[in-house]
Amino acid sequence: MKEYELTTSNDSDTSQFAERLATYLQPGDVIALEGDLGAGKTTFTKGLAKGLEVKKTVNSPTFTIIKEYRGRLPLYHMDVYRVADAYEDLGFDEYFEGEGVTVVEWAHLIEEQLPEERLTIFLYHQGQNQRKIVLKPKGQRYEQLCKEIV
Repeated sequence: MKEYELTTSNDSDTSQFAERLATYLQPGDVIALEGDLGAGKTTFTKGLAKGLEVKKTVNSPTFTIIKEYRGRLPLYHMDVYRVADAYEDLGFDEYFEGEGVTVVEWAHLIEEQLPEERLTIFLYHQGQNQRKIVLKPKGQRYEQLCKEIV
């Protein structure tokens, strides 16, 4: 599996990259987000939402696990950090197979429930404001997507 890397200089660059990615997304696409606290997962998701033409303010669903937003495509924003049991049936598959785009923060915590084909994005701190973004596609659709956007 090939990896794709880029570096952003600030939150705005990270958001703009996500916004551009959103223009390529289709119903049923799944993005798994990984990174330390404060690495930019929610900033990335806000940019994705803007690219999907979501009008509502996007924030982390830390205490609700899933938030849904309407735009060009529905956006299902999950934060599974507080999911106690990786095998707990919370109906994730209904979102993964739904009409929208699903973004899962801390996705490794529900690895067994994630679809085999997906785009995993790692966000790493590089200094005060820079972020290294590493994209790991699983499946031909996501491989092609990465080739087009990076």
